[in-house]
Amino acid sequence: MRNQVRLLGLLLGGTILGTSLSAVKAQEAASPSTSHETAPAEETVSTIYHPPAPNTPQATGVNAANLPDIDELPIDQLPQAVPQESANPKAEDWPAYGRDDRATRYSPLTQITPENVSRLQRAFVYHTGVLQPKGKLNRLAPETAPIKVGDSLYLCSATNDMMRVDAATGQEKWHFHAHESYDAIPFTSACKSVTYYTSSTAADGQTCHNRIIEATLDNRMIAVDAEDGKPCEAFGHGGQVNLMQGMGWSVPRFVGVTSPVPIINGVIVVNHEVLDGQRRWAPSGVIRGYDAESGKFLWAWDVNNPDNHHQPDKDHYYSRGTPNSWTAMTGDNALGLVYVPMGNSSADYYSAMRSDAENKVSSAVVALDVRTGEPRWVFQTVHKDVWDYDIGSQATLFDYHADDGSIIPALIMPTKRGQTFILDRRTGKPLPDFPVVEKPAPAGVMKDDPRTPTQPWSVGVPRLGFPDLKESDMWGVSPLDQLACRIKFRRASYVGEFTPPSLKKPWIESPGYNGGSDWGSISYNPQTGIMLANWNNVPMYNQLVNRKTADQLRLIPVDVPEYTPRHGMTAGNAAQAETPYGTLVGPFWNEFTRVMCNAPPYGMLTAIDLKAHKVLWQRPFGSARANGPWGLPTGLPIEIGTPNNGGSVMTAGGVAFIGASTDNQIHAVDLKTGKTLWTDVLPGGGQANAMTYAVNGRQYVAIMAGGHHLMGTPVSDQLVVYTLPGQATK
Repeated sequence: MRNQVRLLGLLLGGTILGTSLSAVKAQEAASPSTSHETAPAEETVSTIYHPPAPNTPQATGVNAANLPDIDELPIDQLPQAVPQESANPKAEDWPAYGRDDRATRYSPLTQITPENVSRLQRAFVYHTGVLQPKGKLNRLAPETAPIKVGDSLYLCSATNDMMRVDAATGQEKWHFHAHESYDAIPFTSACKSVTYYTSSTAADGQTCHNRIIEATLDNRMIAVDAEDGKPCEAFGHGGQVNLMQGMGWSVPRFVGVTSPVPIINGVIVVNHEVLDGQRRWAPSGVIRGYDAESGKFLWAWDVNNPDNHHQPDKDHYYSRGTPNSWTAMTGDNALGLVYVPMGNSSADYYSAMRSDAENKVSSAVVALDVRTGEPRWVFQTVHKDVWDYDIGSQATLFDYHADDGSIIPALIMPTKRGQTFILDRRTGKPLPDFPVVEKPAPAGVMKDDPRTPTQPWSVGVPRLGFPDLKESDMWGVSPLDQLACRIKFRRASYVGEFTPPSLKKPWIESPGYNGGSDWGSISYNPQTGIMLANWNNVPMYNQLVNRKTADQLRLIPVDVPEYTPRHGMTAGNAAQAETPYGTLVGPFWNEFTRVMCNAPPYGMLTAIDLKAHKVLWQRPFGSARANGPWGLPTGLPIEIGTPNNGGSVMTAGGVAFIGASTDNQIHAVDLKTGKTLWTDVLPGGGQANAMTYAVNGRQYVAIMAGGHHLMGTPVSDQLVVYTLPGQATK
């Protein structure tokens, strides 16, 4: 049996991630590294580009630049918030990205069960109308999860159009065109969801009493009437707010918002993605609060300017290069907090130039007071991160029932490391039943950039990961390919998790930066305490290069005229301008066959009982049907485990639904056993979160099958919706 699994596994190859580190082959054979490495001083400055002044006006082409600035609203004038339905949504609705304001991704619907799920059929397909423009580089990755309120679905396209669709028929009720330039899209064209808000100032029946709000890839915040899709004229300027205000120098593609904005006690909290790997002094990762009624500015949390929560004036800008947060945030109305999963400072793989304040909050979850923008607490998941282990998952909130009978408001924070941290969401301290310990970590090899002596590990939640790699476990399509992977392993630096970056030889990063849990997050059943997580096992093969070599390889930041957009993993290579080093980033695979060097599975699905602190079941997730060497599909339906991105929904009916994998299918999974009960081939990759809802007594399941350029899955513009045939039953 082991040999059969091995044979199937070696057929699983690389429709994923793009190109490799072939440009640095000569450096792989360089002399072994010494105990400390550093770049010659004369090679720290680029010879082919120069940095712009940080306060240079932003380049033309960013749509937000055409909007007037927004005024600041004194916090004591904030209107009284109206409680939102997402706190305790109706069973048939899905009014928020994570279904409720706790982001559980759990539905109490029971109509679809393990016994009847195989009868699911397509109810309708809705087309967003957004596909890759002719002659343009593919950046599409819609990642869109609709929300459902009343009889309607609300969703956004990959380029931030917003739509209202009849939830039973798929008939479009309105379509708001954002008129977003494709050239303004960052590395990924993604809009994860929209936000539904009920106004406290516009009365029921008035225009914009109920609103749909989104923030865009070209840095606008837009509010439209939920009934007819027309802009809310009293919000910002004609329904739009300029999110580039105070940001300083930027160009299209450098900054953008990909996640839905949470609204907590009448405050919209906005984060944004800053394109990885460009400059040490990239645009700021500032987090900001806005009034949900007027769109006026309320506060800013600027990491390197922590005591000033106001907007900068015309002659100033938010501190540059600070850690940004790009994934979905979660709000707590009762505590008045928003939980912000943080990324790294600019220059992911080099930390020597970061401030103490940046080091404190990078790759951490930060609780901000929504009335002031002040941090209440910080919990860090990686110290001094140089592995791009930014937190990609949304935090999930729940009430933990302790053995002594007390109820603790808690938070689940998944990570790319596969470590899952359970915290008291009032204080940020680990729960006593889920302690966190500091374990020794490998020492650094870069003299100018030492590593921390320890790193945090979660105790009480089983790790979503595998043991450290070994040379004897290397993989290949043939014995020669396996040998090539063993040689590649031996030439690299690898001392387990947290292997430090190296200049004189490549280093293996395992888990990779897309390891563990990413933007799909987890789903959680508050009735049973069961957590469902899909995760990746895709190591990376990286290498620092000095500035002269980076120039020769044309590692140029996006804001330089000579910059040429590229696709695949070469887009993950990091210029890291204004630092001594660029970084070459690629998957740890055989460059000829594009099959990973580590043995499968590369993707997993795990159910964990948090009450019992144990794995209920765990299995490879994703079949080989659309995967194979050289990116050729094998057609094999065996679930060998493929890379996956996108999340699950759990239901009270005992079934979970998930797309995510590179086999381009939606899967129904038995929550008791982990067995696949039903699949359907999607018209594009399902790298989005599935969701479920009911209309007129009938349950539906929906997933955006838009594909993902980074995952190599087929692109489409189709939202696919399923239901059981025949009449609805109670």
